Amino acid sequence: MDAFIQVSVFLGLTLLVALITYVRCKKVKRDPNDTKDYFLAGGGLNWVVVAGSLMMTNISAEQIVGMNGAQTLLVAWWEIAAAIGLLILAKWLIPIYYKYNCTTTTELLERKYNDKGIRAMVSVLFMLGYAFILLPVVLYTGSLFMKSMFGLHIPIIVIAILFAVAGAVYAIFGGLRAIAISDTLNGVGLIVMSLIVSYLAMNAIHWDFSGIPASSLTLIGDNTSDIPWPTLFTGMIFIQIFYWGTNMVITQRALAAKSVREAQKGLYGAVFTKFLTPLVVVLPGIVALKLYGDVGDVAYGKLVGDILPHWLSGAFAAVIAGAVLSSFNSCLNSAAALYTCDIHQNYFNADADPRKIGTRVALLFTVLSLCLVPIFAKASSIIAFLQQLNGLYSMPVLAAFICALMFKNVHATAIKIGLVFGVALYSVFTFVWQPWGLHYIHLMAITLAATVVFTLMLSRLWLQYPSTESARISKTEPLALQDRVTMID
Repeated sequence: MDAFIQVSVFLGLTLLVALITYVRCKKVKRDPNDTKDYFLAGGGLNWVVVAGSLMMTNISAEQIVGMNGAQTLLVAWWEIAAAIGLLILAKWLIPIYYKYNCTTTTELLERKYNDKGIRAMVSVLFMLGYAFILLPVVLYTGSLFMKSMFGLHIPIIVIAILFAVAGAVYAIFGGLRAIAISDTLNGVGLIVMSLIVSYLAMNAIHWDFSGIPASSLTLIGDNTSDIPWPTLFTGMIFIQIFYWGTNMVITQRALAAKSVREAQKGLYGAVFTKFLTPLVVVLPGIVALKLYGDVGDVAYGKLVGDILPHWLSGAFAAVIAGAVLSSFNSCLNSAAALYTCDIHQNYFNADADPRKIGTRVALLFTVLSLCLVPIFAKASSIIAFLQQLNGLYSMPVLAAFICALMFKNVHATAIKIGLVFGVALYSVFTFVWQPWGLHYIHLMAITLAATVVFTLMLSRLWLQYPSTESARISKTEPLALQDRVTMID
């Protein structure tokens, strides 16, 4: 009977969100041939939807499961530091994207250099990161949560397939508008239910942290911890700038707002949630450490399964499923946007149907991510593993944006070669040689600095001067960050 109640509540709420989303989308007139309509919801999102969609895209199963699975307060820095990236996006980068009417973040690089190749290279790096890292991690962690919460005796890959099918349906048939609406609805439920879980978790240990190792209750990590404290002043800052400022999965929501000001209000709203999310993604994991010991990534699902009544656990499963679908279908939509706008329409067919091309890309990425789920199941700490792998493309891409926005007369070819250099350098740091035993977050900062210096030196010493057309654009359309604040008005 209890299982029947759980499943009934889960299915009922999930279908209710889908129904409301369908009704809301049905009322809006859509142009199937308009890329901005499909990938940016026609530029019609208000700030509440922007904030809600940002939160749900960010706080998905890989965050909730992975960060609670670390079972230490240290990982709260990922959420606290995120405020820096959001503020930089709101204050400086969003006005730039809107001035140049960008559909994708990478379009800005093409506008800067009048070079389709840079835009395509960065898009490919993003898509590879989505296909081989983010998408399979989202599927794996969401499936792991459901399996551990309900004590299911079915393979994780089966649950992952169910998530993948549902997420692909949202991304393919609804576009960003459907994703954003469902995100907002699920976001309200996720906040409420997660705070209830945290409250009940604290009740389960009588609000007493005694017996928990001091190393799990500190924000100052030593050199052997997941986040040594010096990394907060090196790679951590740049990871956040990349993730919130240039990553298409995140920035796409702000690009879909009605105006710059509406986007900024949504981003400031998301900043506020960053100071609440440690209660959701950190505290339950620490409680689980006291109750069960070091159980890793199954901590959150096991805790929720034990402390929630059956009828409420069904509701919680529904909002977690919504969070998984949010991140998965958002990533699919972003990958489809990058390929359609940056590659297919630029190189193959400028008049191609964005929905048709986007559908094919979404299906391909869905199948590929499912094939990789078993690999991530072998990771000891999914959140640390995810962040480390992200450096393969995050720092080279951020270096390209820094060179484009903060320096003048950087040759387009130098940017392209710099991207390859950055990926190769971090690959060596990750798979071949860890210099001086440095933490991977330090190595990400070194990769970024080395890539920027390499790009600038290559542009100045070897290529010497940009092409005539690129120089013309640089002089007539300077994009230095300090010049962008006036664009808000």
